[in-house]
Amino acid sequence: MLERTYIRDGRAPVPKDERTSVTMSRIRGTNTAPERAMRAALCAQGIKGYRLHYAKAPGRPDIAFVGKRVALFVHGCFWHKCPHCKRTAPKSNSTWWRKKLETNKLRDLRKQRQLRTVGWRVITVWECRLRANAKVQADRVRRAVDR
Repeated sequence: MLERTYIRDGRAPVPKDERTSVTMSRIRGTNTAPERAMRAALCAQGIKGYRLHYAKAPGRPDIAFVGKRVALFVHGCFWHKCPHCKRTAPKSNSTWWRKKLETNKLRDLRKQRQLRTVGWRVITVWECRLRANAKVQADRVRRAVDR
């Protein structure tokens, strides 16, 4: 097996176990499982005409209905501090994780504010709510797009 070396850039603490680095390196920023599930729910409802990770909109929403100016963010409960399921931060490096997750939350709010300032409607879909009932979340999007 080829051994892999990870370059540390100072943004994250060095983990106690190298397997943690391997696991963390596999975490995606785009096309995550919740995003793919949301797109499947939209497709099942016949909702089309969106762009993925639309860079011309402030905050680069996960899904954007450009003509309707509707931006959709699909948030993972852990990474974005879900207000519904209230997942806990890891116990190791807890100070770093608390700061990291709070920074993510503040960035999400900033992105929403930027989009609303230029006239976009913003919808946030949480991973736990999507798992519980994807159709309800797709219906929320449909209502916003149909307005």
